[in-house]
Amino acid sequence: MKEIKDIVNAFNAAQKLQTKTALATVVHVDGSSYRRAGARMLITEDGQLTGAISGGCLEGDALRKARLVIMQQKPMLVTYDTTDDDDAKLGVQLGCNGVISILIEPVDPSLENNPVSFLQKYLSAREPVVLVTVFDMENRQSPQYGTCLLMDANGQTQGYLPQEVGVTVMKDALELLQTNGAASEVYSNHNNYTCFVELLLPPISLIVAGAGNDALPLVAFAKILGWKVTLIDGRPNYNTPDRFPDANRIVAKAEEALTNVLPDNRTAFMLMTHNYNYDIALLQQLLPLSLPYIGVLGPKKRLNKMLDEIAATSPSDYSIENIHGPAGLDLGAENAEQIALSIVSEIQAVFSKLTGQPLKNKAVIHDRETEHVIEK
Repeated sequence: MKEIKDIVNAFNAAQKLQTKTALATVVHVDGSSYRRAGARMLITEDGQLTGAISGGCLEGDALRKARLVIMQQKPMLVTYDTTDDDDAKLGVQLGCNGVISILIEPVDPSLENNPVSFLQKYLSAREPVVLVTVFDMENRQSPQYGTCLLMDANGQTQGYLPQEVGVTVMKDALELLQTNGAASEVYSNHNNYTCFVELLLPPISLIVAGAGNDALPLVAFAKILGWKVTLIDGRPNYNTPDRFPDANRIVAKAEEALTNVLPDNRTAFMLMTHNYNYDIALLQQLLPLSLPYIGVLGPKKRLNKMLDEIAATSPSDYSIENIHGPAGLDLGAENAEQIALSIVSEIQAVFSKLTGQPLKNKAVIHDRETEHVIEK
């Protein structure tokens, strides 16, 4: 999400300078690579790069090819076979042991449905969308249609699909929207064309209750990750824009927290008021919402006491599986910055539906099965 926002901002800046641009997108990965499919990078004709398609080893070659794309105003599909020693001879030297396909598209601002316009549409509303990118991996001389369709949560579309791929892809896009994140990508093949159907979810919304000093690094980390941050605290000398310049919104009254913020299934709530009565009052309101993540600062004994009191006064059949207290992963955190790191790491793992285990314990970093990639 943050990368897409940075790309759109860089594109808008380039337009003001009348600088031509191209968008490079990782559209297919077979084996291992630094970035997975969907990674993007905006390239300007004067060599400015925003985003990333690799760990830095592909960017130079992509820049050279992007300048050709900008000059010809014609999309180009580039494939890097890092299992082949010839790549090292060419100076790419990825060391990833995979085959990476990257589509480089010219971005013509005069066209309503250029690839960046789809990204702008995605950023304009807090809802999931699906992007469809069409390319031919077998014949690079065939038309590379590129990013050609966006479908929003209501099934409304922007752009068009080429006749060669038919209406089946529209069905794939609609089904992907309805998975609620259970699947993230669909690949289907029609008339030699590969259709990359990609689900883009809204950014994580982090609501932090408590504007103490320990909230400062938490809000800062969330901002770096591109999350939307709402800060709740009734103390006017604590919850100020000067103290929290990275907060997207500041709410002064705790009782207005849930009436004005409207949490959804991409919302994480962090209780860190250091006030037992405030925390239990908010927790009682949060439990029926079944949010993906409710974090509670403090020892387990304190949380259990709150849950027991809530159950005694207002018994219900709500689940507590989404409550994380003490919040955070076991990183040996001691100070505010380390605790904030452990909390944002846990939130990221929860929304990614992963465990937060060490990568050395995994056979591969990006497993297509666990990432819910569907091949048709």
